[in-house]
Amino acid sequence: MEIESGDIAPGVTLRLLTPADADALCAAYLDNREHLRPWEPRRPESFFTVAGQRERITGLLRLYSEGAAVPLVFQAADGRIAGAVTLTGIVRGPFHSSSLGYWVAADQQNRGLATAAVERVCRIARDTVGLHRIEASTLLANTGSQRVLTKSGFEAIGLAPKYLHIDGQWRDCRLFQRILHDRDPAV
Repeated sequence: MEIESGDIAPGVTLRLLTPADADALCAAYLDNREHLRPWEPRRPESFFTVAGQRERITGLLRLYSEGAAVPLVFQAADGRIAGAVTLTGIVRGPFHSSSLGYWVAADQQNRGLATAAVERVCRIARDTVGLHRIEASTLLANTGSQRVLTKSGFEAIGLAPKYLHIDGQWRDCRLFQRILHDRDPAV
């Protein structure tokens, strides 16, 4: 599956993650460690190393080659990673669905990057990957992410108690979905 790169804002490109991103991704996670902490699972210290990111990237790109994930990054004009958006758990058959996750660097907030990236990944999911729907979840307090999803055509579909283990605790989440098309899945 071929994923085209494209600008999502002036000076910011959304593109497929590559092995060469390990240094920049490590730097981005180190710079945004406290910013992301309330919204992400606890990470081992190895996650915040170049070697840890190389290992993670290798795994994500293996899943991509198997058609099970689409890992994308936001790259600023200066080469920094400004965020990421990933489709994971791609399932075919009658489901034709995946889960969406994303984050934006603290210094890139309120520029519309998350909304633009989510809208772009929805087009990729529909037109390139051939998915019927995408699901996403947010912590109840993450109203910013809920606004991004709503602006991007997602609808709230329920509440899941103790759904994700985030920042050391099982957390309740609001569930969202976006239906991408109503075509029959390929037989």
